[in-house]
Amino acid sequence: MTTELLRVADLSVRYGRQQVVHQVGFGLAAGKALALIGESGSGKSTIAKAVLGLLPGHARATGRIELNGTELLALPERHFRQLRGRTIGFVPQDPQNALNPVRSIGSQAHEAARLLGPGDSAAERQAILDIFARVGLAEPERIYRAYPHELSGGMLQRVLIGLAVLPRPALIVADEPTSALDVTIQKHILDLLDDLRGSLGLGLLLITHDLAIAAERAEDVVVLKDGAVQEAGTSSAIFRAPRSAYARQLQADVPALNPDRFRITGQTADAGVTAIRFRSVSRTFHADGRAIRAVDDVSFEVAAGSTHALVGESGSGKTTLARLLLGLDSPDAGAIEVDGQPVQGRSREALRALRRDLQLVYQNPFTSLDPTWTVRGIIREPLDRYGIGTRREREERLHEALTAVGLAESLLDRRPGKLSGGQRQRVAIARALVLQPKILVLDEPTSALDVTVQAGIVEVLCDLQRRLGLTYLFVSHDLALVRQFADTVTVLRHGRVVEQGPVEGVFLRPAEAYSRALLSAVPRPIPDTVPAAECSPASV
Repeated sequence: MTTELLRVADLSVRYGRQQVVHQVGFGLAAGKALALIGESGSGKSTIAKAVLGLLPGHARATGRIELNGTELLALPERHFRQLRGRTIGFVPQDPQNALNPVRSIGSQAHEAARLLGPGDSAAERQAILDIFARVGLAEPERIYRAYPHELSGGMLQRVLIGLAVLPRPALIVADEPTSALDVTIQKHILDLLDDLRGSLGLGLLLITHDLAIAAERAEDVVVLKDGAVQEAGTSSAIFRAPRSAYARQLQADVPALNPDRFRITGQTADAGVTAIRFRSVSRTFHADGRAIRAVDDVSFEVAAGSTHALVGESGSGKTTLARLLLGLDSPDAGAIEVDGQPVQGRSREALRALRRDLQLVYQNPFTSLDPTWTVRGIIREPLDRYGIGTRREREERLHEALTAVGLAESLLDRRPGKLSGGQRQRVAIARALVLQPKILVLDEPTSALDVTVQAGIVEVLCDLQRRLGLTYLFVSHDLALVRQFADTVTVLRHGRVVEQGPVEGVFLRPAEAYSRALLSAVPRPIPDTVPAAECSPASV
């Protein structure tokens, strides 16, 4: 019989007059995983903060939270401080911001090691090196000496997991621990958490908006919306037969479950016209006396009106290729053409003219918009910069772009801070559209968004492509979304092309081992919920 580790009963949380969590309840057994899922604003992180005793001072929580029978909500802070780290571990979402950038990894790790009890520095250091090896860091000594900026996102996340489990807590709270990671690194991190659960008997409270991850990695799921439980039960039961309308909507929006949702073959693509052409393009950077080949002899073509995806792990060359296309960097060798015209070798004015037809939608809608500008000013800025039309004509174009992305005119005088993540990304798309370009470069345009908001953005992009004949270069590490959205794909590794071709062919019949490894790392839903062909190791 499994022992109940965590019990939450009738938990309600209020910030001032606004109630954000409504009588939530669930239980978690030792050695098991429970996932809290829902979109932004659903109350997931507030519940996690309540469990960790980290609610802000103006918050008021009622109900009960028991950990191994100890009631936490009424616990004085001086007593709760003894539990954090020792009994309750925390893995935050963003590893870049969770560690002090001016201190070495080792110096920060000693803070966690001291929670083990009295011990000398040498014993602490050895415990740190041992846990770094345990979480799969190949060079523990180098990691110990390194600073955060010297490590990749995946390595930093392993460091954080190591520091969380080092004091041997009974419970780990993991807040979106893989949302910013490539699919293969994501799989390694999730495998690591599973292994630690099994070997150390940890309970895992997993905060995520990814239903596929919840179904694959947690025994139980609690579905939240607007701070209230919509549905709760075993992940297999909820995934196979969701009872609530909201859970069914979440399921419908999971790309891995609906690979053909946005696919309308051949409606806009013009196979006879090449919008983008890369021919034997290479780019080398130099750092610390070393030559780094970021792009190595890459060639591909994109038909007008189609979507071409660049996929691969961090460091594969995806972003460098996008920067080269936009003229933000120049290749060492090879040629890049847009509508048959070369990108490199242009004067500053000629390159500026080219960019009217070549616009970029950035990855993060929370940082790509000036927080001091209104929506009106953000969308109109490109028209003002290029001096297009009269004031009245610019206003008309602004309203056309706003309508095209499905935003209400009532938002025009708001600033980004008053918009949701989905609304911000629609503003970013409208800003890119207002110049009426032919090509959009989409750099991870939905990676910072919840799955339902992501589906809405993809619907907007597909509709715009059908109506306006736009060509998309889509940079992404979300292979399930690539399967839904792209027509053709180039798989990159260490700056070189591994394989490329139509999405259907590459995803269902990958020719290269690396492509198969990428595809097998994608979280897959429970096998009997989708057609067998979609659940084979070579598919998403």
